[in-house]
Amino acid sequence: QTQRADNNNTMACCASCGITQEVDSEIKLKTCTACKSTKYCSIKCQKDHRPQHKRFCKQRAAELHDEILFRQPDSTHEGDCPICCLPIPIDPQDSTRMFCCCNFICNGCQF
Repeated sequence: QTQRADNNNTMACCASCGITQEVDSEIKLKTCTACKSTKYCSIKCQKDHRPQHKRFCKQRAAELHDEILFRQPDSTHEGDCPICCLPIPIDPQDSTRMFCCCNFICNGCQF
């Protein structure tokens, strides 16, 4: 949960008790390690809020896992395959040079 401060900065607050983390405060909010989106001021608040948070946490943790698992590299120095638009693999054995146009294509697109 977040609240808007008067100066348009986003302030984080504990999902259980709602206490906010002030700049000069002793309170340091800790982020849920599974979903990385919910914050708590103490272990007690985290345990108290667990029944309400459990379903969201599992769903968000699975989404984060999928994002990491299926993340494609931006590109390689070889560029992208002109057929499937995926990055050409760095290993030269996983791509083929087409002699007609001198472009590399990935082995998945090779007929």
